[in-house]
Amino acid sequence: MPSPRRAEGRNGESVSARRESFRREERIDFLLDEGTFEETDKFVTHRATDFGMAEQRVPGDGFITGYGRVHGRVVFVFAQDFTVFGGSLSEANAAKIVKIMDMAMRVGAPIVGLNDSGGARIQEGVVSLAGYTDIFLRNTLASGVVPQISAILGPCAGGAVYSPAITDFTLMTEKTSYMFVTGPDVIKTVTHEDVTKDALGGAVTHNEISGVAHFMAHDDQECLATVRELLSFLPSNNLDGAPRKATQDDPARADAALDTMIPEESNQPYDMVDVVARVVDDGYFFQVQEHFARNIVVGFARMAGRTVGIVANQPAFLAGVLDINASVKGARFVRFCDAFNIPLNYVRRCAGIHAWDTTGTWRHHSPRREAVVCVRRGHGAEAYGDHAQGLWRCVLRDEFETSAHGREPGMADRGDCGDGAGGCGKHRL
Repeated sequence: MPSPRRAEGRNGESVSARRESFRREERIDFLLDEGTFEETDKFVTHRATDFGMAEQRVPGDGFITGYGRVHGRVVFVFAQDFTVFGGSLSEANAAKIVKIMDMAMRVGAPIVGLNDSGGARIQEGVVSLAGYTDIFLRNTLASGVVPQISAILGPCAGGAVYSPAITDFTLMTEKTSYMFVTGPDVIKTVTHEDVTKDALGGAVTHNEISGVAHFMAHDDQECLATVRELLSFLPSNNLDGAPRKATQDDPARADAALDTMIPEESNQPYDMVDVVARVVDDGYFFQVQEHFARNIVVGFARMAGRTVGIVANQPAFLAGVLDINASVKGARFVRFCDAFNIPLNYVRRCAGIHAWDTTGTWRHHSPRREAVVCVRRGHGAEAYGDHAQGLWRCVLRDEFETSAHGREPGMADRGDCGDGAGGCGKHRL
């Protein structure tokens, strides 16, 4: 839990002034290994003099920046405080963030942002907007070089959500964090539409509908614990390997439950997460974007102690067919694993692409595959990709189906499959 030495906060705030969620100092204490945090630029203040700002100066200008360790590895972190000027970005505190992002890229360490900001500081005008420009540039330069993780821990709007949206992983907390391009009041003024904060930019909206967020937590504590868990799977940079974790599982083990977990009939649904959990170390599968595009499952696991990426069709939802959201979800995860040299394992059970999808699924079809586990069936684009790339295959069942389309033309889930009219072949080991 947060250390008692910071119970009053770094700027002398009283306990009674706190919100229910953690303050910025407590968040950093909970995220990092105990006693490892080193703060940078703690006495920086803004340089604005208009609109009475000359008399309102706070050491650090509302942001804490620095570095510490998570599981013994160096991590750079910044934390915003909504109670200081609404967590707004100024020229001064933007420079603090840019500085640690540059440091992170030089030493090859992950960047974690604890976001709780209302956007640009309007008293500074375009100067604060230029600060966002500098941050966005570092986001793009760091992409694929070091992992970037954003935790949304309060209401964030405008520029405060543009940067998190282009980082590798975004986490939100239920009922306390929001991501808006602009808030409900502006929507009401411009479009005369009434919309709640939760519907416009709440954690459920961005985890289930927009796909902007990757994880949803109940509170700050769970959110920060998830960040620590996520970092345990990731390398520090694109040259290092991911940390290994000892396991008692035998790599050559056999699991009899897999023989009965998958139905004999290929058109019967089942939960692919259960299948994956039976294969990976310790039965632990760390899902990414669990609530978005549920017809595909992606996430991290370990095999023989090494981090692997898992991409699997989910027969329990939309029969596991691919649509635009599933393709975007899968392709983005594949790109991340590719950039950081994380091996990918595909568990394929797909009836093809959604027949009525006119939004461009093919443009986002995952391009990189290393190993494919064929589970019962694969039709259409899924089959094309595998055969064309000459992939190493490990077939889970003694019989699987693959074809250009389903058992009947345009009817992938009806009738028996034969080698004739439907173009679908059963292959036996």
